[in-house]
Amino acid sequence: MTVAPSDDVVARGRRAIVRRKRAGDAQDEYRWRSDQDLAQFDASRPVQAPYESYERNWSFDFRFTDISKRSFAIEDEQGRHIGNVMYYNIDAVRGEAEIGISIGEPRCWSQGYGSDALEAVVRGLFAASDLERLYLHTLDWNARAQRAFRKVGFEISGTSWRDGHTFIVMEVWRESLGQPKVSTERPRVAV
Repeated sequence: MTVAPSDDVVARGRRAIVRRKRAGDAQDEYRWRSDQDLAQFDASRPVQAPYESYERNWSFDFRFTDISKRSFAIEDEQGRHIGNVMYYNIDAVRGEAEIGISIGEPRCWSQGYGSDALEAVVRGLFAASDLERLYLHTLDWNARAQRAFRKVGFEISGTSWRDGHTFIVMEVWRESLGQPKVSTERPRVAV
């Protein structure tokens, strides 16, 4: 079994390992983001730029932004990069952040990796921060994703519309998972 070094690991689920991203992850992400079928799950268009351009932008973000503190790779038990999970739109005043997940390897769909990784990250965020609420958007037709999010404790809280697509808004609250409040002098959100 190949597992990321322990200082790389951010969270562990029953099967999924959530780790900090590595430069080599760009190849997988490019393959996933340029796939027409996968793009529909993000209500986006596939990347059409050549890999070299994509990798240059990805590397810049990787090195010079705080994305590494908010975007993580998901691995299976054998250490294969199978997807990503991230949090963003952090609002420290309201105590909330948006979360997103994507399993890019279709062979890993409906295997429990997504809900497993998401649960590990949600619990980790609640344990390491003052966040009270995490929310996400999922396309209204993506019943498989909605089932996975419900397994983690997310409940439907509304709908939203963007670029002709209808999204279901789902949320989970710290108290609904029985997570104790972290008492700190200032909000912390890094996992």
